[in-house]
Amino acid sequence: MKVALHSKSFEPHKLVYIRQIIDEVLKKKFDLIISEDLHQHLEKYEIKVPHQGVFRNHKDLHGVNFMVSAGGDGTFLESVTLVRNQNIPILGVNTGTLGFLATTPKEKIKPALEAVFNGFYNIEERTLVSLESEPHLFGDLNFGLNEFTIMKRDTASMIIVNTYLNGDYLNSYWADGLIVSTPTGSTGYSLSVGGPVVDPHTNNFIIAPISPHNLNVRPLIVADNGVLSFEISGRSKNFLISLDSRSMVVDASIQLAIRKADFKAKLIKFSGESFLKTLRAKLNWGLDTRN
Repeated sequence: MKVALHSKSFEPHKLVYIRQIIDEVLKKKFDLIISEDLHQHLEKYEIKVPHQGVFRNHKDLHGVNFMVSAGGDGTFLESVTLVRNQNIPILGVNTGTLGFLATTPKEKIKPALEAVFNGFYNIEERTLVSLESEPHLFGDLNFGLNEFTIMKRDTASMIIVNTYLNGDYLNSYWADGLIVSTPTGSTGYSLSVGGPVVDPHTNNFIIAPISPHNLNVRPLIVADNGVLSFEISGRSKNFLISLDSRSMVVDASIQLAIRKADFKAKLIKFSGESFLKTLRAKLNWGLDTRN
């Protein structure tokens, strides 16, 4: 078996969890490769850990059976960009705070890895959003697990996002921006602007305006088998777009369209885990003294 491990910069006291993951893999005499980010961080602290190689992108992941993402949800999103379309399942170990995607507690690293080694796990496939643009933006990282966002820059005045669904005019959003979220991302940025929580196994996108200047504009759920396209205008000629945690500045001449990616992220889940349990545990959903 071949295992990949990714983690970005972390506090020194969290090194114990990285070591535990590495020890459990090597104890089984499996091959272990680590990400370049993790390798550089370990070198920074002059920490030597045994491994069989360093990977920099999806091309270096040939033959990997699964990846361990050690950190928070941001680290998990990075792991998705590293795997891309390689169909490699990802186990999210939460050494951060919320851990909505990285749901395995750091206290359960050993039993979680033992379950994976023995095949006692399930795979959840999650839809990704894909950006099409002219010129081609974000290179071959033109996808996101959570959301695509259009935003005004800094303190500039609101922008107007003319939005089309399959070529038909949908709405003109006078707002600070607009979010197109996957069901997985419905508990992220979209939720913070009043978007609905959506079951991650449904085939939808959520369109949620950021601080709209219209009282009658609300988030909208649409099927994810269509294409959303946008024309942006405003006093400023430059705007900010983002895919998950990656962002760049573009001007109004850029053509933007969103559709479902042609591959999915694969999340490792265990028996007894569910989206509803995560909602209750992480977001206090349904918390009521009467319950």
